[in-house]
Amino acid sequence: MLPDRTGYIIWVSDLKAARSLERFGSVHYMSRKMHYVVMYMNAERSEEAVRQMGKLPYVRKIERSYRNEIKTEYSKDSEDKTRFYSL
Repeated sequence: MLPDRTGYIIWVSDLKAARSLERFGSVHYMSRKMHYVVMYMNAERSEEAVRQMGKLPYVRKIERSYRNEIKTEYSKDSEDKTRFYSL
């Protein structure tokens, strides 16, 4: 079974130094223009890793991603109204 993963958005001041964030988890995306890094790590180790990342001199702010908590399965409780608006 796959371990639970948690996503984080880390705002950095130096992208070259931000490459060293790979030791905490897997880096998914690095924005050169807006200076942020999207990364995923194991949920059980995430609190300790966030504390260690917060101490780094090039890390400005760390935000947790709420993507896991957003509902992605939808139910069709209401009737389809497309037939009322078609030509």
